Amino acid sequence: MKLYTAGLVLTQDAGRAYAPGAVLVDDGKIIWVGAEADFPLASYPPDLVIESLGDATIMPGLIDAHVHLGFDGGPKPVERMMAEDDVRQVALMLQSARQLLSVGVTTARDLGSRDYLGPAVRDIIQDGTARGPRILTAASPITVTGGHCWFMGGEADSISDVRTMVRRHHKFGADLIKVMSTGGFMTAGSAPWYAQFEQDQLSAIVSEARRVGKQVAAHAHGIEGIERAVTAGVTTIEHCSFVHADGSRYVDPELADRIAASQSYVSPTINYRMPQIVELTQGRFQPALAELYRRGCKIIASTDCGIDNTPHHGFPGALEAMVSLGLPAQAVLDAATSVSATALGISDVTGRLAVGLDADLIAVGGDPRSDISVISDLRLVVSRGVAFIPDPLPPLEPLDPTTLSPFLRAAAASDPGVRHDPQPAGAVT
Repeated sequence: MKLYTAGLVLTQDAGRAYAPGAVLVDDGKIIWVGAEADFPLASYPPDLVIESLGDATIMPGLIDAHVHLGFDGGPKPVERMMAEDDVRQVALMLQSARQLLSVGVTTARDLGSRDYLGPAVRDIIQDGTARGPRILTAASPITVTGGHCWFMGGEADSISDVRTMVRRHHKFGADLIKVMSTGGFMTAGSAPWYAQFEQDQLSAIVSEARRVGKQVAAHAHGIEGIERAVTAGVTTIEHCSFVHADGSRYVDPELADRIAASQSYVSPTINYRMPQIVELTQGRFQPALAELYRRGCKIIASTDCGIDNTPHHGFPGALEAMVSLGLPAQAVLDAATSVSATALGISDVTGRLAVGLDADLIAVGGDPRSDISVISDLRLVVSRGVAFIPDPLPPLEPLDPTTLSPFLRAAAASDPGVRHDPQPAGAVT
């Protein structure tokens, strides 16, 4: 049993905050939270361990709703994944998980790893063999033959094929289903603005997933793929970037309003590279995030970390990027904690500081409601009640413009005549 105290406790639970506040943890659970002055100290043994964090803020552990543990965040993550055997892939995935935990991410949703390595890594962390965040894994994304990320092992075409793939993922322990509703930037021969599945195929995936109690995350860049995903009733729309064949990105207002009125959440995959991408492309690669938020879409925090030039330990910078792109700091905090937990179906487990929930908490050196950058000043990480000392992490280097994909180089050069990108594109998948 341990009592953590700090100058401020943000519970992310109905807006409750305590200054100063305290959180009592026992056997991996939160058993008391409130104002420090109200803690019934006399009711506990005199040897109760108390850790005072001083002028810091205790808050729920962070949630990254879109990661790729099997990608290394370097310049050629796809090539590495395709070249490595399963043993090396698992080692990389465990390293990626530690990097996430080292920046305060206590829950991560792995939305694309090879075959069924994701469930294996999840279980290794869950049973305490290795340290990392709580992992929710989709295993290999369902894609058409030769489609986006086919190399992860999830190719399926007919309605019968996609239903079988959902059942197979269920059989081998996937927590949720991911489907590539459109093409993507990181797969040769794939175009992000084209839909990969017809409406009846997507709807079959969603209905089969619901039958076995699983959510569906849909990778969707282009309008047609986004629209079909919303119609099918997916849980989360990944990217939701409104990319058009001429290289432009602009929101379809009617479709955005449909998303806002639906039960689907937007997982915009904003990582710490995005402001630099916007600057390099002189605003022509502007994310849809702010417009979708203004129209009432439910936003969760996600980074797509692991893709090219996007290391896993950039999550704090991703939250800063979301603020710089137009979201209020409190909305970003919600997106990275309680709203994400609700979207992922785990609000009864984590995402808030409340009695009975898992003790996933962090402490940062300031008030993130007024300055989101203090998330980078990490003072404490506790995952399921167990403290974790963050690993030393390499610096996050500025993006080298020469490493941009042809698609982004064209956007930077104001050349809209690009319809297809066969190479990895920095900071987007």
